[in-house]
Order: sequence, then structure tokens, then C-alpha cells
Amino acid sequence: MSLHLPFFVYGTLRPGEVNHDLFLRGRTRHAAPARLNGSVLYDGPGYPYAVEEPGGGTVYGELVTALPERYAELLVALDRLEEYAPDDPAGLYVRREREVTRESDGRSVRAWVYLAAPAVAARLRAGGELIESGDWRVRT
Repeated sequence: MSLHLPFFVYGTLRPGEVNHDLFLRGRTRHAAPARLNGSVLYDGPGYPYAVEEPGGGTVYGELVTALPERYAELLVALDRLEEYAPDDPAGLYVRREREVTRESDGRSVRAWVYLAAPAVAARLRAGGELIESGDWRVRT
């Protein structure tokens, strides 16, 4: 497992959204537009879920770099927010290391991404509300 990866955020943690100031303010050094290819976005409702779809789809968000001295604290806080616990079959999200693409230069970067847990992803594929744009901010 890699340490100190940036985080790819695509929903309520994005700048201007409800959880950004609560969880990221004062703990990060940089945020920049990025995209996660090979995934689609579903409405929770209230918050989104990224679901991996190899070969199709793009999810848009920000690549957030934590302050080194706040990294461990931020990781714990985000795991709690996303109700992530390793090997918990009842969890809503899983945290995975994935390649994301920075919009500024097209460079690929390894980052932590919170994806829909397998049972949640199956339920969403069967009848969830797909956000066609792949962007939580333009989900209407």
C-alpha cells in the first residue's frame, strides 16, 4: 500500500460543496481539476458514488494534496466520512489506489479514490440514477 497519495474527490468534498470546508480546509496544500477514467457516477442521493466500468465513463473532480503533517489525520477523517473500514462487507465505499488524470497537463497520477463498495455498486448498476455527465456539479 502506498503512503501519502493525493485524494481524488468528486462529490461533497469538492471546493464549494458541503464537506469541503469541514474536512479539507487547513489540511490540504493544493487542489486541481482531474478526472478518473473507466468509471461512472451515480447519485446517492445526497452524495455520489463512483463505480468502476472498465473501458467506459469518466468521473470529474479534484486531485487534493494533503499537508504532510496533516496527512494521517486527514486519512482517518475521510475514512470515517466515507464509512470505510478495510474488509467490511457492509461498507458503502472502498478506498482504492487508482490512476487519475490531471486536467492541467494530462499527466497520470496515483491517488486514493473512494469507490462504491461491491454490493452498493451492484445495486446501483441494477437501478441507480446515473449522472450522465460524470460531474456531480452538473447532475441535473
